[in-house]
Amino acid sequence: MDKPGPALKAATLALLVAIWGTTWAAVSVSLRGFPPFTGVALRFIVAAVFLVVIARATGTPLAAVNNRDRWLRVVHALLTFCLSYGIVFWTEQWVPSGLAAVLFATFPLIVAVMAHFALPGERMSARVMVGTGLGFAGIAAIFAEDFDLLGGRKVMVAALVLLVSPFVAAISTVAYKKWGQGIRPVAFNAVAIIYGAIIMGVVAGITEERGSVVFDRWPVVAILYMAVAGTAITFPLYFWLLEHMPARQVALIGYGTPVVAVFLGILFLDETMTVRTLIGSAMVVTGVAVASHTPRRRSPV
Repeated sequence: MDKPGPALKAATLALLVAIWGTTWAAVSVSLRGFPPFTGVALRFIVAAVFLVVIARATGTPLAAVNNRDRWLRVVHALLTFCLSYGIVFWTEQWVPSGLAAVLFATFPLIVAVMAHFALPGERMSARVMVGTGLGFAGIAAIFAEDFDLLGGRKVMVAALVLLVSPFVAAISTVAYKKWGQGIRPVAFNAVAIIYGAIIMGVVAGITEERGSVVFDRWPVVAILYMAVAGTAITFPLYFWLLEHMPARQVALIGYGTPVVAVFLGILFLDETMTVRTLIGSAMVVTGVAVASHTPRRRSPV
């Protein structure tokens, strides 16, 4: 199969930014009807069904192609779908969706640092180091904020916990980039999501009360949107990009998603962002942009 051209890769990145930028607000809406771990489990159950249907329709076998595929599915399920998403849903009970997206935007910076040590072809350049430093300085600026203005100590603690989410997701991404060549993205994600749905369903059953679930229209719509658009469609595309682009470039998705999320949070969810938090957020986004940018190579004359 021919390699995808720059236009197709750019269009796919733009689609992922648009969808994942809106899912932060969707998480907040879903929490109005579903406890966090129940919401994660329901999202993955619907996404798993959707991906299995796609796999069957396209004749894609769900069986692992090798032992690496098998183990990477487990890693992906535990780190990305259980830990990372479980943390995001839990922390958004207190952290505004826009701020949550900004904190998760450290993901590409963490990927860049991990890729430097784990992926021989993705060493950090001076530009990447500057961007990474700027991004983490932005996080420091955010946490220098008086969190009473953002909701108090619970918001601060939840925001600190949320930083674990991009870290574990970065481990999964770099592991896939290092050992995942030749793996079928749809089958890989379908099975990993099934694992994640089962695990999070058990966690929800143990830790959350059934009576706390409310099947209102918009929380249900939010779960369905995140399941189909935000998971079943986006993750196969994301891992397809990883096969054709450096992990650091794919991770620049984190440059656009917080911009979309902050805008939607302020516009539709009545979320507030202080001046210092906005400045820190701008530093994070700029740092991601600098770290992820790859200068164009000049064509020989």
